[in-house]
Amino acid sequence: MEIKNVVVIGGGVLGSQIAYQAAYCGFNVTIWLRSEGSIGRCQPKLDHLKEVYHDTITLMASDEGKTPQNWAIGISDYEDFDKEKCLEKADRAYENIKLELDLSKAVGDADLIIESMAENVEQKIDIYKKMADLLPEKTVIVTNSSTLLPSKFAKYTKRPNKYLSLHFANSIWKNNMTEVMAQKQTDQKYFDLIMDFAKEIRMIPLPVRKEKSGYLLNSMLVPLLFSGMDLYVNGISDPESIDKAWTLGTGAPKGPFQILDTVGLTTAYNIVSMYLKVPSFLAPYNFKGMAKMLKKYIDEGKLGMASGEGFYKY
Repeated sequence: MEIKNVVVIGGGVLGSQIAYQAAYCGFNVTIWLRSEGSIGRCQPKLDHLKEVYHDTITLMASDEGKTPQNWAIGISDYEDFDKEKCLEKADRAYENIKLELDLSKAVGDADLIIESMAENVEQKIDIYKKMADLLPEKTVIVTNSSTLLPSKFAKYTKRPNKYLSLHFANSIWKNNMTEVMAQKQTDQKYFDLIMDFAKEIRMIPLPVRKEKSGYLLNSMLVPLLFSGMDLYVNGISDPESIDKAWTLGTGAPKGPFQILDTVGLTTAYNIVSMYLKVPSFLAPYNFKGMAKMLKKYIDEGKLGMASGEGFYKY
């Protein structure tokens, strides 16, 4: 089977990035959106991504851009880099992405559906049920969910053997890693197909052969973020010192609070909130203190890098 027509369900931060990267790599891409309001929220994200790709490609053409910190492998390899060709591909991607409100039109000839909706169980089940009878036999479905396991939704797709997870990190043109995770009913040939597709959109696919909430990356990252916040809310030290302990001690480019600002404090609050029912004497971290601290920052409009201030000012 060959994948040509890619449909992204949802045009949020990652949905729009996935769509842009797939279009940049030559796929026919449609983003299905729920309403005119969703189009109004998605289009500025695509406008911004066009600027980001242009700025990144221009930087890559400079001496400064050739450093590992600035080079975006999702855009080009070092040896094959051609500034003008990359800019043309970025423009073509922007021009060719289709935004569609009619679900049947959006998915009618889809080879691959990438579901990238909010982490809401009911909404995901609803869209899978609606799609199930509209999809051609050939269509493979993946979810970009970062917290919900694919087995929870497999039966609603009516093609559980063609359903699995394809999880991306933020800023995918630069952080070009994907995690490909099967569920028990996933057919191996579709797992292999998605591994190959990930390579075709210039990602490095990492196989996750058993279902695991958090996959590989977040299974390691979330405990780091919890540990950092726990040190802060328990009065052990301040965010800047905690970050320096991590960056200077390990050589990592960012500490936990710098990562939290990048991810966004609302997302962090939502993750912490999932653990608030754990009794304090059983909880490995001070989740109640973390939630209270994050809520204060959010109420003050300090949402992280996107709002210009979180634990740091930008």
